[in-house]
Amino acid sequence: MLFTPFHTPSLSLRNRTVMAPMTRSRAVDHNTPNALMAEYYGQRASAGLIITEGTSPSPNGLGYARIPGLFNEAHVQGWKLVTDAVHARGGKIFIQLMHTGRVSQAANLPHGAEVVGPTAEVCPGEIYTDAQGMLAHTTPRAMTQADIARAVSEYAQAAKLAIQAGFDGVEVHAANGYLVEQFLNANVNHRTDGYGGSIAGRNRFALEVVRATVAAIGAERVGIRLSPYGVFNATGAHADTEAQVMALTEELSRLGIAYLHVLDHSAMGAPAVPEDLKLRLRAAFKGVFILAGGFDRASAESALSAGHADLIAWGRPFISNPDLVERMQAQAPLNAPDMATFYTPGPKGYTDYPALQG
Repeated sequence: MLFTPFHTPSLSLRNRTVMAPMTRSRAVDHNTPNALMAEYYGQRASAGLIITEGTSPSPNGLGYARIPGLFNEAHVQGWKLVTDAVHARGGKIFIQLMHTGRVSQAANLPHGAEVVGPTAEVCPGEIYTDAQGMLAHTTPRAMTQADIARAVSEYAQAAKLAIQAGFDGVEVHAANGYLVEQFLNANVNHRTDGYGGSIAGRNRFALEVVRATVAAIGAERVGIRLSPYGVFNATGAHADTEAQVMALTEELSRLGIAYLHVLDHSAMGAPAVPEDLKLRLRAAFKGVFILAGGFDRASAESALSAGHADLIAWGRPFISNPDLVERMQAQAPLNAPDMATFYTPGPKGYTDYPALQG
């Protein structure tokens, strides 16, 4: 099933493989996509669906060095290079909208931007900056209701710009401890107003972002990524994890969005998402269901055949194998990724991995 076409009213894909979003830090000039990034994504266009690296809808969300943005005309023009390259090779591509929130360092932000989050609690640990190397995360300013409304509108505006840039749709990043999950996660969100303190309160920001994005570009062009049981950026499971993600998924299903993308981080050492929860999410969500996390060809085929997912996403294998789909079809060996070049500027470890032919 993995290599057969997939068609729904919202998605028409050449196969059931998805290139998962992965930060690559190559937007070196004012966080603007460039020809090198277009080459990278174009090389991987045989995936059924490409989801780009996390891309900030706001200057405030550019917390990492050299990640791309989508909030001005230069960004639109840069991303057009990417979408044109993918579409020229028959691929489909969504952009992942990722506001880093408190996972940020002021040294990485443009002039006038600031680090914000649900509360003023600093994210533990350090983050890389080009200017000063590793630094502690900057203490965020707690977002007011006006800040929240502004952020919601930034997501909606970025979604409109994504369509102008030629994307087939957008994915709201509500995983891995970034801004949307900072509101979702009870270990991070200690607010006592209407955006915290309960399942409905913690889900509110995510649903407002999705509703605004749907209103901007249509539900059939919107997906979302979740990582229940993930521990990245000081998140982790909490007492309401399963009840909350089920309630959120039921609301997302009612909105009629294109897909739900569930990431299981257990292959990287986090607790596994219980199989029962995955099945309940699958049943609750009426759109396309994507699973990601630790799959190989055999386990992907098994999940698809059992009806546990519609599509299967891969991350790191797509970094080092631009022709991952063809390699899996041929049962050919995979190139090993060079972790030292995951986030470095330039083509090394980015566009120079060999394909099977050439």
